[in-house]
Amino acid sequence: MADVPTRAELRAHLVRTMIAGDVATPRQNNLLHYRRMAARNPYYLFGLRLSERWGERDVLKTMVELCGVDPDPLHLYGDDTIDPELTIDALEAMGDRIGLAASRRETVLLATGHPATLTPVYRAVAEALAGRGCRVLTPAGGWTYEIESYGQRETRRIVYAPEGVAMLEDETGRTHHTHDAAPMNAMLAELRSAGDGSASASPDSAGPKPRLWPDLAIADHGWAGAAGQAGVDTVGFADCNDPALFAGAAEGKIQVVVPLDDGVSPHHYAPLTAYLLDRAGLG
Repeated sequence: MADVPTRAELRAHLVRTMIAGDVATPRQNNLLHYRRMAARNPYYLFGLRLSERWGERDVLKTMVELCGVDPDPLHLYGDDTIDPELTIDALEAMGDRIGLAASRRETVLLATGHPATLTPVYRAVAEALAGRGCRVLTPAGGWTYEIESYGQRETRRIVYAPEGVAMLEDETGRTHHTHDAAPMNAMLAELRSAGDGSASASPDSAGPKPRLWPDLAIADHGWAGAAGQAGVDTVGFADCNDPALFAGAAEGKIQVVVPLDDGVSPHHYAPLTAYLLDRAGLG
């Protein structure tokens, strides 16, 4: 584990490594994703059922407020920004919620749609929570579904890192990026069916919580969106081209969203991880 940086040191690191500050995500890509989310394209909703108020301007306004992208609507091309102060503020809020989970010995789910980059963060958090007596759930391991990839049908399955972090892999064992909410919905459906005996139970159906149900989900992309939509306390990470979780936070469906570039080299997240665990009292 990296040494715990001060807030100022972490800010400088985030800017230097382009996790925040001037980031490599193209502005035109951000605006395209905002437009598609506003048009209710399912791939960009991350499993959230958002209100009808989200036009393109509303999405941009929220992304300025919660992520720190450039507020100029005429900035159409080039790079974009993430406010490192917002990143650290949200990271501290996430740490507070994770610390609460540790003190209560809560039941948790962890999952990532960015296994190539963010897995070390999740694994460290999962290990720390388990070490404090939290139960890390691993439902629906081996569950499969088909996706369309470059005109071909491919199978994806839920697998878990040894610490209990869910991700997707293909039939060759290679892990994959995903926006999909279906895997988290399958995990929650299995937990519901185990609790009420109904394999067809909807993961966000009304009624009492099953006997085994997460108190907290720590996730990103559709894993986070589906958990928040199902009423699970959810904290997560999101890039500046992933507006749905920020919209979910604005609607109260997601508790905390940490804005960051989710595609930098994995080792660059080590200081952020150390800061998060220290804030949670798990360092």
